[in-house]
Amino acid sequence: MTTFEPYVDLSFCVQSSSPLWSDHGFSLFGAISRILPDAHDTNAIGILPIAGNQIGERKIQLDTRSRLTLRIPSGDIARWLPLSGKTLEVSGASLQVGVPEVRALVPTTAIRSRLATTKNGQEQARFEAEIRRQMEALGVSKDAILSIGKRRTIRVHSKEVVGYEVVIEGLSFDESLAIQTHGLGGRRHMGCGVFVGIR
Repeated sequence: MTTFEPYVDLSFCVQSSSPLWSDHGFSLFGAISRILPDAHDTNAIGILPIAGNQIGERKIQLDTRSRLTLRIPSGDIARWLPLSGKTLEVSGASLQVGVPEVRALVPTTAIRSRLATTKNGQEQARFEAEIRRQMEALGVSKDAILSIGKRRTIRVHSKEVVGYEVVIEGLSFDESLAIQTHGLGGRRHMGCGVFVGIR
């Protein structure tokens, strides 16, 4: 099993009176980069999609559980703390960013990503083969159960990028942490290929 620098989730409370587009990954990263321009200089970040209540028309309303969560190396926490107290302009919605808390990654035998993308991954069979290749590169056993779920898209600039929901089961704790740390596929800074535990 490959060894990685310990990662953590830096989780900020966020509030907004305006609805947020469900597909907000690209715009959210842009908003963060306007406040912290060197965000573009690192690949060592995953940004989890902000959760909220679905209100229709592909929009969500934030609630008390909504968080802006950055998955980062534990040594990089100070780099992202200046987001606290700032306002992020995300596709017309103003998000007030509160005080963060640091959460350790929790290894679970089953993990899920709402949307993962790969290069030339429009075809499901090709996508699945690439995800399996990346799992193997992380040292994940072939006995792990990979399930490709709903086809989804993320808008990047004016382009619709195709991906899929991914669930992986039967993992050891070390395998679970490896995938949660490194992610699978691309565009982790836009919320893709970032995995959380299924309880």
